[in-house]
Amino acid sequence: MVVHRPGQVLVLDSTPMPVKLRETVFGDAVTATLTLALDLYTHGLPAFRLTLQSDTSVDVAMLLRDVMLPLPMRDGWGEDMEWPYAGVPADVIAEFAGHQVAALPFFAPETVTTDHGGPYKNHDLVEAEREIGCRILPARVLRQTDKFAVERQFLTIQTMLFEHLLGFTGGDVADRGADPERDASLTLTQAEHVIATWIVQIWQNRKLGEYGPSWAPGEDHSPNTLFAAAMEQGGFDLDFPEPSFYYKVLRQHHVKIHPRRGVKILGLWYHHPVLDESRFLQPSARGGKRAGQWVVRSDRRDRRQVFFQDPADHETWHILRWRGLPPEGEIPAFSEKTADALLTHVRANKIRIHSESELLEHLLEILGSVTPVDQWPSQAKKKAGKKQRAAQAREMTRAQAAAADRPSVAATSVPADEHVPTEMPAAWAEHARTIDRAVDADRRRRREEALAGISPVAPPTLHEALNRRPMFRLPPPDGSEADTTVQEEDA
Repeated sequence: MVVHRPGQVLVLDSTPMPVKLRETVFGDAVTATLTLALDLYTHGLPAFRLTLQSDTSVDVAMLLRDVMLPLPMRDGWGEDMEWPYAGVPADVIAEFAGHQVAALPFFAPETVTTDHGGPYKNHDLVEAEREIGCRILPARVLRQTDKFAVERQFLTIQTMLFEHLLGFTGGDVADRGADPERDASLTLTQAEHVIATWIVQIWQNRKLGEYGPSWAPGEDHSPNTLFAAAMEQGGFDLDFPEPSFYYKVLRQHHVKIHPRRGVKILGLWYHHPVLDESRFLQPSARGGKRAGQWVVRSDRRDRRQVFFQDPADHETWHILRWRGLPPEGEIPAFSEKTADALLTHVRANKIRIHSESELLEHLLEILGSVTPVDQWPSQAKKKAGKKQRAAQAREMTRAQAAAADRPSVAATSVPADEHVPTEMPAAWAEHARTIDRAVDADRRRRREEALAGISPVAPPTLHEALNRRPMFRLPPPDGSEADTTVQEEDA
């Protein structure tokens, strides 16, 4: 496949990170899974994810959302790591995003290429890709060339970064230290920050070499400058996913609403006062195979709540809490795996459950092996083994990732557990319309010139295109002193 523009083909893949991490600062050594998204045109890395367990379809869906969102600046990042691309000033992007944006491209992918792993074939991920509007192009079986770029990228990161970190395990015993688990010092959060800094500061500005574009022979392009040159030629489609994207890519459940108990999702009952309204006690207007049923969505990483879209405005999402939960914050999150273990325990022991609150007692017994017992004074303290502590770390990171992915509640007087408004700010919509009009006008002009027989202007070289802006000032190819005067923008 010939790739002509950024975002045309996005390649996804996952691999165990060859560096041992700490579950906490003083915790045990664990292995994380690294998931990369690589743009095949620029060889840039617009997004990545670190998880303490094998990635799920939700993690991959959120990775696709990260590709479409600008990366915020972080503590310790200087001005040289801010947004530097031509065509869209940094102030415009910062106003859209509400924060200063790092020098990492973001775009809506057109085609997504993956392998045949379980998370990538999941129906929820396929639905997420349809929500984005991209095509799915699975790699052919036993055709390594379909994903060679991202496979090589893992090796590049290992050579340039991972080999220099404490706890590196390597490909064989000759590449590692005497005890990688004892050497491990980075937590998951610290490792994520190190990788993000390496991508923005080093990889995105590194020369592509043999991966450079054929239309610019002899020019030293990096992923960032190649992206900028492409934006100079074809424009930039500024398209942010709406906050409701998070809910729309979660797993769907088609259920009926019980007048008193609420809705039953995978064996657990959930409720919210809004479900007591008369409009929800009637069958929904849905037809077809799911006639009369309501749609509820769940995040398998955190089963304490599910989400229900209000059919009145299609913008408000109600958070339905599990009926067995005590007041907010008294127990930690539990994942789908723990919920399945809870229901299996109840069925295997033929335990009669009269209310969801009775399930909580059995849940605490199960969580006692994966959650610090001292969080519940009524439980007898017991020393957890290494396996239990690793399970605890996975539960915590799943919950933290789910909370970070959920859109924040707007600063209103409505409590957080009432509803989550997902309206796009008016400034975003107005800026998007302005940019769309400019892009459409440029395309019309190009079509009119083509119909009139006017020869298109040759694409500018790297120095011609990027030196139009002071932030892209580069030395001339002949090695002479660069002109440091600020050139005026074309009208």
